[in-house]
Amino acid sequence: MTTATLTRSEARTEGRYGFRQVAEMEWLKLRSVRSTAWIMLVFAAGMIGVAILALGHVDWSSMSKADRAGFDPTNDGFAGLAIGQLAFGVLGALVITSEFSSGMIRATFAAVPRRPLLLAAKAAVLGAVTLVAGEVLAFLSWGIGEAVLRSPAPHAALSQPGVLPAVLMAGAYPALIALIALGLGTLIRHTAGAISAVVGILFVLPLILLPLGTSIQNSIGQFLPMIIAENSVSAVKPVSHSLSPGLGFAMLCVYAAAALVIGGVVLARRDA
Repeated sequence: MTTATLTRSEARTEGRYGFRQVAEMEWLKLRSVRSTAWIMLVFAAGMIGVAILALGHVDWSSMSKADRAGFDPTNDGFAGLAIGQLAFGVLGALVITSEFSSGMIRATFAAVPRRPLLLAAKAAVLGAVTLVAGEVLAFLSWGIGEAVLRSPAPHAALSQPGVLPAVLMAGAYPALIALIALGLGTLIRHTAGAISAVVGILFVLPLILLPLGTSIQNSIGQFLPMIIAENSVSAVKPVSHSLSPGLGFAMLCVYAAAALVIGGVVLARRDA
């Protein structure tokens, strides 16, 4: 009788929290952690600050004809993505690794025994927050960059071909990096290790390809996140030997999904 009662009680406890309730708990965690606000500030400062630096000092009169032909105020205004992607990569890793390092993950698993559900809720909350923040800051940095760009340098308009998709991608790209980092953090379970993996994928892999020859750089480099982002935010001239913006976005989604699925499988099979 006692065993049966405990079994029914455990079953009720395990089934008590659905996706909505778990997502609400993850949202509470994310917004209550001080590091989240600081990372958002770094992201905003990087996106807007670099846009001002990049476009506020453009001297159109001193530029050569070749530089003028390739001038892309949209792409130049998003130079801060180098900082933004790293900031959101750190946030994505911390969402899961901070719980492992503090030991709070045991309480989380006790409240939500279905670990794939837990990771799905974390991914949904992280993705929603970073996507909204990314899009808001992308439009802000683009608008401020255009405002500080002095005539007679040509300005970009959202109605021009390729500009609106570039701005949208500038907001979506860091959010996808955050989800990739969440998957890596789930696999590695260590903050420094997960952040190092993110840095390696974003910054070290392109450097490793440099001494391997042009053909390897062109064939492999086009699948790297940094190259995909660089081409996707270009509205004037596409980056050579790179995927189309649509295909690049799809590839980043595949990377994020693969990292989360593999992380979910490993999370379900390993002990806390």
